[in-house]
Amino acid sequence: MLLDHLAVAGETLEEASAHIEHALGMPLQAGGKHEAFGTHNRLLGLRDGLYLEAIAIDPQAPKIERTRWFDLDRFTGQPRLTNWICRVLDIQAALSIFPDGVGQPIDLTRGALRWQMAVPPNGRLPFDNLFPALIQWHGDLHPARMLQDSGCRLKRLVVFHPDALDLARLLGNLEAVVFDTGPAALRAELETPHGVRVLE
Repeated sequence: MLLDHLAVAGETLEEASAHIEHALGMPLQAGGKHEAFGTHNRLLGLRDGLYLEAIAIDPQAPKIERTRWFDLDRFTGQPRLTNWICRVLDIQAALSIFPDGVGQPIDLTRGALRWQMAVPPNGRLPFDNLFPALIQWHGDLHPARMLQDSGCRLKRLVVFHPDALDLARLLGNLEAVVFDTGPAALRAELETPHGVRVLE
């Protein structure tokens, strides 16, 4: 399992995008729409095969019957770093070793991209939504390879949670990810052309 990308949610895509751009001093690139969940995004390519995603409910999308991913149906307030997503080679095998509530794989597409994401029925992941969402990409295409190099690199992602030790035991060692006891939150520290910046 490897860290794949980070998601910043907002009540609007403009707010989520502005939050990243203000924190890092870097413009985002166009993303696209996720018809299955009625959301849309913008992206920022990072080094080491990672990327950042600004995501929000698409107000122009048709009404959907399922609960949206990343707990977006209940998102309110200021834009913030809400989720981290980990890439696995076999999503069914990965789900078999993790606790209930991580979700079931859903087949998804955006343009030429093809992937499966494990999404809980209620949209909210375990550990107060701070368990990583699991993704399995299909084919050779990956968003990070399609994005311009921003010159930004993730130094570390800090996952804060009252039960951080339990979460760390479940997930094992993950490159660039550390776990710390505290109120549930995410903090990303990134090297940028403007120096080290923090995204929360």
